[in-house]
Amino acid sequence: MRLILALLVPWLQFFTIGRPVAGIVCLVLQVTLIGWIPAAIWSVYALSQYTTDQKIARIRSSSRT
Repeated sequence: MRLILALLVPWLQFFTIGRPVAGIVCLVLQVTLIGWIPAAIWSVYALSQYTTDQKIARIRSSSRT
């Protein structure tokens, strides 16, 4: 679901992963028609980093117990 959001409304996806400042910067970039593609790419990249960070956090928390 977040991947679809990252492609269609890139700036909103940043708010769902807890990066509001990046979301505002992405919105400014997305306002231009040419900036939509870089904004979508940036959003998908940020989403992949977020999921990787979540997986690492889960592994660390399970290894502590």
